[in-house]
Amino acid sequence: MPYPPAPWTLKGCALQTAQLVDIAAVRPLVPPELEIISVWPGKTLGGVYLASYGAGSALEYSELIVLAGLVSYSGKWGGWISHIYVDSADSAAGGREIWGLPKELADFTWEKGERSRVTVRQGDRLLCRLTYTPPNFSLPLPVKGPFLSALNSDFLLFHGELESRLGLIGSQLEIPAESPFAMLGLGQPWLAVCCDQLRFVAGAPEVVGQRKTAFSYQ
Repeated sequence: MPYPPAPWTLKGCALQTAQLVDIAAVRPLVPPELEIISVWPGKTLGGVYLASYGAGSALEYSELIVLAGLVSYSGKWGGWISHIYVDSADSAAGGREIWGLPKELADFTWEKGERSRVTVRQGDRLLCRLTYTPPNFSLPLPVKGPFLSALNSDFLLFHGELESRLGLIGSQLEIPAESPFAMLGLGQPWLAVCCDQLRFVAGAPEVVGQRKTAFSYQ
């Protein structure tokens, strides 16, 4: 097996945005058995997560996660990851086979400076680019959240536990029309944070139900 078993402990730094997303845009990306949670009339909560995991991690790689929204199933709730990209074949295999996440390979460019930038591409196609200013200050905060996913005929639930210094950042998110997740309309974030000195644990999943209809990530 080219990847370690769950849980995975990952260390490095990350950027997280938060945006309201139209439920109508999310619906085709979510199995019909799942209910999309509304946090505002016609809207759910989504965002983009960009991370670089280095020394001390279960695997060292960069990652782009697209959180399409919040969903619920049989009394349980969590985030729904519609698109996810990494620059490690081992991470891609582990994500698909352990957590049922639709990981694909992509290239990441991290540029540091007064205006820092992260660019993610698949070949000649730009997936997204986040330009941001580093935070003036940060505070140590723990964050824990559930996620739902689908693997074969099963619905899975797993938890992510994050310990980091969090700081607010100014940001500009670019997602061109040719990006596979452009339909979500993830425009200018209303909130963006930098996660420094990050320690993230992706927990082992548990089966919480079975799908009644065929579904594939788009």
